[in-house]
Amino acid sequence: MFSLLSIFRFVAFLEGLSYILLLFIATPIKYFGNDPQYVKMLGMPHGILFMLYVILAFMLKSENEWFKANFKKVLLASIIPFGTFSLERKYLKAAVQ
Repeated sequence: MFSLLSIFRFVAFLEGLSYILLLFIATPIKYFGNDPQYVKMLGMPHGILFMLYVILAFMLKSENEWFKANFKKVLLASIIPFGTFSLERKYLKAAVQ
């Protein structure tokens, strides 16, 4: 049905999207518009997606033979804006094919 890698790819996409929305839309609205509701609305889902991303990365580490350097890149991609999208392009698409 669904492989763990395809679930990870989907979570990585959602985590990256939520991070971008939180960082570039909700945070400026909070500080320049004095309206913290968007940060509150996006913060919890992003946190859950981030934790799920990290857990799934650890679960996939041995299955995909992500060695120390590659695994660090996978984890680092979750804290860099647009990092999960570049990770998808470089590592995950090749792993699915």
